[in-house]
Amino acid sequence: MKFLVDAHLPRRLCAMLAQHGHDATHTLDLPAKNATKDRVINQLSFDEQRVVVSKDTDFFYSHLLQGRPWKLLLVKTGNISTRDLRGLFERNLPAIEAAFQTHTLVEIDRSAVKPVA
Repeated sequence: MKFLVDAHLPRRLCAMLAQHGHDATHTLDLPAKNATKDRVINQLSFDEQRVVVSKDTDFFYSHLLQGRPWKLLLVKTGNISTRDLRGLFERNLPAIEAAFQTHTLVEIDRSAVKPVA
């Protein structure tokens, strides 16, 4: 899978996803870095078929109303340490991968991975 990790999440998440065989880019790697506009992220998601990983509910509403981004993993953990977030993703990566086989919108919180749409 290909992921695009949004500015509100740590760049280290990309390294963890890469260690598990995924292609992961952070907004810091884009030309406008963390100032990249949502519309650019949405377009990149479609162009490269990347799952956007974000805490930003603007992406949630955009996905529901306009089908953008291509796929979205909405992180609903509230404040969480980078270490705990990494552990959460590592424990739940198989469930995340499976959910995106049939869904385009998936939520992850501290207790579960929830396919939404």
